[in-house]
Order: sequence, then structure tokens, then C-alpha cells
Amino acid sequence: METLRDAPFGQICRLLSHWNLFLYPEERDPDFVKRCVRNLDEARGRDRAAREADPAIGSGENYTGFTLTAQVSHVKASTHPSSNIESTNRTADLEKERTIAIVGWAGPDDSQNPQLWTFTKKSFVTVQICLLTFAIYVGSAIYSPAIPSTAQHFHVSRVTATLGLSLFVAGYGLGPMVWAPLSEVPPIGRSPIYIATTLVFVCFQLAVVYAKNIGMFLAFRFLTGFIGSPSLGTGGASLCDMWDAKARAYALGVWGAVAVCGPTLGPLVGGFAVQAKGWRWSIWELMWASGFTLVLLFFCLPETSGANILLRRAARMRRVTRNSSLKSASEMEASKTSKKDLAFEAFVRLFQLCFSEPIVFVLNLYIALIYGLLYIWFEAFPIVFIEIHGFNLGQNGLAFLGTFVGSLVGSAVYFWWVAKVRNPKFNEHNELAPEEQLPPSTVGAFLLPISLFWFGWTSYASIHWISPIMAGLFFAVGGCLVVNSVFNYMADAYPPYAASALGSNDFMRSMFAAGFPLFATAMFHNLDVGWACTLLGCLSLVFLPFPFILVRYGRRMRMASRWARHDL
Repeated sequence: METLRDAPFGQICRLLSHWNLFLYPEERDPDFVKRCVRNLDEARGRDRAAREADPAIGSGENYTGFTLTAQVSHVKASTHPSSNIESTNRTADLEKERTIAIVGWAGPDDSQNPQLWTFTKKSFVTVQICLLTFAIYVGSAIYSPAIPSTAQHFHVSRVTATLGLSLFVAGYGLGPMVWAPLSEVPPIGRSPIYIATTLVFVCFQLAVVYAKNIGMFLAFRFLTGFIGSPSLGTGGASLCDMWDAKARAYALGVWGAVAVCGPTLGPLVGGFAVQAKGWRWSIWELMWASGFTLVLLFFCLPETSGANILLRRAARMRRVTRNSSLKSASEMEASKTSKKDLAFEAFVRLFQLCFSEPIVFVLNLYIALIYGLLYIWFEAFPIVFIEIHGFNLGQNGLAFLGTFVGSLVGSAVYFWWVAKVRNPKFNEHNELAPEEQLPPSTVGAFLLPISLFWFGWTSYASIHWISPIMAGLFFAVGGCLVVNSVFNYMADAYPPYAASALGSNDFMRSMFAAGFPLFATAMFHNLDVGWACTLLGCLSLVFLPFPFILVRYGRRMRMASRWARHDL
């Protein structure tokens, strides 16, 4: 019942019933209100205690619910005549603040705190986030088998038709630059962005299906990618809202595997449909998948942002008690900052993390290379399996099953490492240095060039087709080990800015994935598959030292950062 109440459906029912349906505990029990409220001095005391216990707390409300990142300083009255008015105003403000009561969590049994949700509820919400991520990611590669028929339908070149893939990927790379920072604004939260953008995403598929010309088709492919992108950058942050440090690796690992499975299963899902019904059916399948996801989210996706949950709790308490002095910590912080500064902080932070933070930039660049290589492979498979081995369009999609299985194997290997190697390293305070998340990436870094060389030099008619498929399997294993390690490292190294850090990663990898397919077909035909893959393998070798450098020197770099945590 709580999940239904906190989902968009329940919130709409509450609004239409004037808050008489799906009541919250604070609306039924006056004693519950008292458990959630602390005066300002006590809240500051809890803030200091929380920071001493966990210095990584930045956003504040994921833990006690009372922490204040923008603390109020005491003002000493000036004796200079010119400052009498200013001093009087500050003193009045201070007296007003002393009457404020901070609304936080009710205690260790507060069921609205995402960190205290049951394992079943956390898992259910995680499945929804993963399903949404898959429904968006599959939208890029599901179109790949339709490129030739789209080019024929609109009477354009294959490269122009490939823009339908590239622009979609570019769209979902640019989207998180807007949606990820917005999801960190407490009055907005994460769930409304997921629902609103997915609704528009579903509707815009109709414009793609019924496009009258190539310009309209490409424009709406870009817009659907842009609108549908929030889960790709913010999904990891939603998981961090719920899962503690130990369990987070499993949740982000599953999410990372889904992020790989989407593009790899796209050609399989779309291949047979395009072969039987034409290019439009790949878009219809995308609409059905995202439409089903939208319905599920509408009825079952609760808000996971602690700041947003407490802000809405404070609003309910003010309405019930008619006490305007009840404030959440985020409202206190916002009152000390201008709207202009808040907007600047929200929309500029992601770019700052992406381009001015060396650790984030290097990791984003490496993940971008992996995704770029993956999307180049989309263009190599038709050449290898259709032109060389004689597969039809549907069978070519089946060749991607090797990469899909590899993503599952890579995730299983990563989970084994987490359970047997990483988890025993947590200290008595349940803490672990972020660099301890990176060792699997050193193994994955070697598998990437090996699999590229393997794929390139076994992609000939004289060699059985299973060999390049096995190479794809090992590429997916290496990619999963690197991606899972990096996602967990970013979440641990930048806890207050997880959405922005992961959003910047999505931006950069999507830019690579959008650009690479445009020249991939010409490269494989002109250089030959073997030499083209050799070039790509050598490129991946250039990036191979990155994980080792971060394992060795990452802590020193993190300590010099203004954004990363410094306590471990």
C-alpha cells in the first residue's frame, strides 16, 4: 500500500481527494509529528554527530534527515552607526530562525526513509529502474537492422539513415546534462522526471513511425533520445538513494549489466521484426516496451530522493498542524541561497565534474571508448555475419547473443569478486576506500583489446562463425567488469553528486557512441575487418593503463579534488 501511495498514481488520488486518501502517518498520528521534529539547535547537533560518523555526508538528508549543509552562523551586532540597520535585520533573522523546527526521519523504523525500506521493496524499485533503463537503451540498437530499409524508404544514403541511430544516442547523451541536475533539486525529485519524460518518449514514437520525410524522422529520433534519457544518468543515483555501501555494488552491477544488455539485445529484438514487417516495426516494439514500463512506473514507482521526501513531509506537517515554522533541511539551505545561484549550481555542476575533475574526465573517457567500440560493432556484425557468413537479418540479430551472454557472465564474475574479495575489506564502520572498487577494471582492461584482435582476425568465411561470436562474449565480460567498477567508484567517491557524476558519464559515452557508427561501415569495408579491428584494439591498448593509474594514485588525486570525499 505504501508503494502505491508514494507512486504517481497514489499522489494524484491524494490530490483529487483533497488529501483524504492514502494518508501518511503524520496525517493520522500527532505523536508521529513530534518524533519527526527537532529544534534548530538540536538539528545542528545531529548534523555535527552525523558528520563525525560519516564525513561523506554532503546532501545531508540521506541519513538522519536533520543535517544542514548550509549552517547558520551566529551574528555579532556591530557598534558602527552605519551598520545598525543591517545588524538589526540580522538579529531579527536569527530570532526567527530560533523558532524554526527541522523535519527529519522519525527514527530507525521510519518506513518512508529509502535506506530503511524492506529488501523486497528496494528490489522491486530496482527492477523498475533497470526496466526503464533497458527500454531506453534498446531504442538505439533496435533500429540498427532497420537502417537499410529506412534508407530505401526515404531515398537517402545509408550514412544518412544511420543518423537515426546516432542522433538517438546523441539525444540520450545530452539529456542527462539537464535531467540529472534537476533530479537533485529537492522540490522536484526523481520520480516526476522519470514519469513525465517517459510519457513524452512513448508519445513521440508515433511521430517517428509516421514521419513524412527524413528530416522529421531524424528530428524526432533525436528528441525521443533526449526526452527518454533521465534513467540513463539518474538511475544509478536512485539506486544509491536506497542501498547501503555494501549492497550498492550489486544494485549498480545489475543496472550496469542492463545498460549493456539493452544495446546488445536491440538487433535481436528488431532483426526479425524488420525482416518480416519493415523498419516501422522496430519503432513499434520500442513503443510497446516503453509503454508497458510507463504503466508500471505510474502505479508502482515511489520517490527515492530523501531530500524530496522530507520536503513533502514538512509541507504536509505544516498543513496538518498549521505551524509554518516546520521546515526540512533542504528548505533551510534553499532559504540561504538565491534562486539564481541554485540554478547555476544545478546546471553547471555536471559540466564542472565532467571537464574540470581529472578523475571523472579520465573515467568518462574510458567508458566512452568502450561504448563507442560497442556501437562500432553494431556495424561490423552485418558485414561479418550477413556478407561473409550468409546470415539473414534475423540470424544476424542472434549473433548478438554472444555479447548478451558475456554481459551476464561478466556481472556474475563481478558479483563473485564483490562477495569474496571486496566485502571483507569493509571496516567496522561499514566504510571502504573508493579505490577498492577498481581492481576488476584492471582485468577487464586486458580483455577488451584481446577480444577485438580475436574478432577481427577470425571474421573470415574459412573460420567458423562461432569464433567471432565468442570474441563478442569476452568483450562484454571485459566491458561489464570495467563499467561496474567505474559506476561504483563514482558513487562512492562523489556521494553528494552521484547523479551529476553518472550523468556526465552518460553524456561523454553517448557522444562517442553517436559518432562512431557514422564512419564504421566505411572503415570496415575499406580497411578490411581484420585491420579495422586491429586499429580499434590498439586504441583500447592506449587506454589500458587508466585503471592501474587510478588504483595506484587515485587516492592522492581524490584528496586534491574539491568535489570528492576526503575521509577515506
